[in-house]
Amino acid sequence: MARIDVIGCDAGVPDTMAAPQRQLLNGCDCLLAPARVLEQLEPLAGTQKMHSMDPLDTGLAWLAQQHRQGKHCVVLASGDPLWFGLGRALLQRFPREDLVFYPAATSMQQLFARLKRPWQDAAWASLHGRAADNLVAGLRRHPSALVVLTDPGQGGLADVVAILRSVQMISCYDLWLAERLGHPTERLRQVQPDALPTDVDPLNLVVLLRRPGPRVAPLPWFGLDDGVWRQHGDHPGLMTKREVRVLLLAELNLPPCGVMWDLGAGVGSVGLEAMRLRPRLEVHAVERRVGAVPLIRGNAVTVGCDLHRLHVYGSSALAVLHKLPDPDRVLIGGGGDRQAMVEQAAARLKPGGRIVLPLATLEAFASVQCQLRDAGLAVHSLQAQISRGCPVGGHTRLQPLNPVLIVSGRSPHPHPATN
Repeated sequence: MARIDVIGCDAGVPDTMAAPQRQLLNGCDCLLAPARVLEQLEPLAGTQKMHSMDPLDTGLAWLAQQHRQGKHCVVLASGDPLWFGLGRALLQRFPREDLVFYPAATSMQQLFARLKRPWQDAAWASLHGRAADNLVAGLRRHPSALVVLTDPGQGGLADVVAILRSVQMISCYDLWLAERLGHPTERLRQVQPDALPTDVDPLNLVVLLRRPGPRVAPLPWFGLDDGVWRQHGDHPGLMTKREVRVLLLAELNLPPCGVMWDLGAGVGSVGLEAMRLRPRLEVHAVERRVGAVPLIRGNAVTVGCDLHRLHVYGSSALAVLHKLPDPDRVLIGGGGDRQAMVEQAAARLKPGGRIVLPLATLEAFASVQCQLRDAGLAVHSLQAQISRGCPVGGHTRLQPLNPVLIVSGRSPHPHPATN
């Protein structure tokens, strides 16, 4: 029976191959391999028939012809052929019983060996013939390490950096570039987003390693990037996105001074931006998630807020509202008994004050509008559907964020006294 041995290898083939696999290579009738590998094997090939898998369709057609003739064939593939490799295409074209797989260490394994870093917590995303969606989705989970399988024709180092910028996380990660892993000329180097190298080998991987805290450049006055904020490690990405944050702050119409309640504060981003805009504002941030107090206070230090005017409570909102001074502004985020929070906030809202709620469902939108009106507040509503530009193969597509419904309730100012 004709057999196809599919052998995983790295860029150092044949010197880095294990002895049994090297024996199969030397004893086969025909060999299919990438062109760059054939160049390294040519002096050792003897009388074997050899064919490049570049382009792949032509190479697989040649392999099928040799297989039909009963030849013993060897296919060389990078790393583990069944992990983003040639294995899938071979299984679709040839009988399973004719294929034997010999995996080598994947490029991802080799990469972390060079970095001398455990990788059980690492995530990966592939740009091989794919849109950037899976990389964007992976970044939104804020992994501690993320390996990007690049594609010279679809998405390389520059594309990875552009995607990081588009999701506003360029300050969250250190970037490392690994080239020709396993080859004597392999190279591993850290790269800077603003000074990308031009001598990148086509055979490369990019790895993103999350920094212990954001590396903060001089901050803008308004609309801080998402990457500035430290987040909860067990629920990364659950924070108010920059564009929505800007809208919420506009709806709050912050006074020069006074009291703001930030209920369900998350990482504190909206309340802390409010403090940066209005330094005399006193913010009471309430978040029941474990670890919220040090996280929000750490974010306050990062963005330069006055800690004396910030009060953080690691509790449910209803358990602490009675302790708080009456508010001029109230932001009610996710979690908890929204109806009860709105009721208490409306009852204690100062004249001319505002309550603002970002909402995700139409049912909540309708319910909150009615409740605010019943409390005697003037209601303003809007819906925001925001998309961010994301690079795809030299072009730009729009990557949508989840739509947000925003409802604001405003208390009337007291009428001036008349004689």
